Amino acid sequence: MADLNSLAELGTATGVTNAQPAAPVHVQKLDAQGRAYATGKRKDAIARVWIRPGTGKVVINDKEYKAYFARPVLQMILRQPIVAANREGQYDIVATVVGGGLSGQAGAVRHGISKALTYYEPALRGVLKKGGFLTRDSRTVERKKYGKAKARRSFQFSKR
Repeated sequence: MADLNSLAELGTATGVTNAQPAAPVHVQKLDAQGRAYATGKRKDAIARVWIRPGTGKVVINDKEYKAYFARPVLQMILRQPIVAANREGQYDIVATVVGGGLSGQAGAVRHGISKALTYYEPALRGVLKKGGFLTRDSRTVERKKYGKAKARRSFQFSKR
């Protein structure tokens, strides 16, 4: 057997190469109607979101999003992924959201819109991931413990 001077020569001699695994390829995922579908979650809210090319109309539970989320902060949360991807007025969004309160529902719809955008345009994944829109916010309400008034709040202590 010949003398080996480096690990690379050892690899070629044994037939083993140190090829890196290929990066995952993200492909477009559309349904029969040409829409991208995704599920978004936040706290106890679950949103089902459909995206298709259009004029920028956003409908949540059969209502215009400004009527459903009356507070400007919630409307801003909803529009964040669309603004970050620079796709305002290009997609029609239809969402149904159940559970939780308005804040959790707005976060769930935002998460769903972000995921659906990446399914429709896989090239947007980097921008949305960098903005933190694809990460599911896993913070939920802490459960109540026995012997306590709430999760951590104790009853008032009386010395006598």
